[in-house]
Amino acid sequence: MKRILLALAGGLMIAAFAHAKLPAPPAMSDAEKAAAAAKAAAAKAKDGELNAKAQERAVANYKKNKGITMDAKPAMGTKAGKK
Repeated sequence: MKRILLALAGGLMIAAFAHAKLPAPPAMSDAEKAAAAAKAAAAKAKDGELNAKAQERAVANYKKNKGITMDAKPAMGTKAGKK
């Protein structure tokens, strides 16, 4: 009987803590907002740069494995269709 009461009391305590809310964070000043915006812009630029580098590596790997070279120029004005 004591185990049941202890389990019930523990469950009620856990439910009370889970239901509690944290206070709202204080409002940001204009300087803090500007700093956060600058930090976000720098992070976005860095992510874009890293994405571009990853795409270039993927294209280079694809071309290497497919045997495509960038040095070869396509034949212009060939007479393939003419007799």
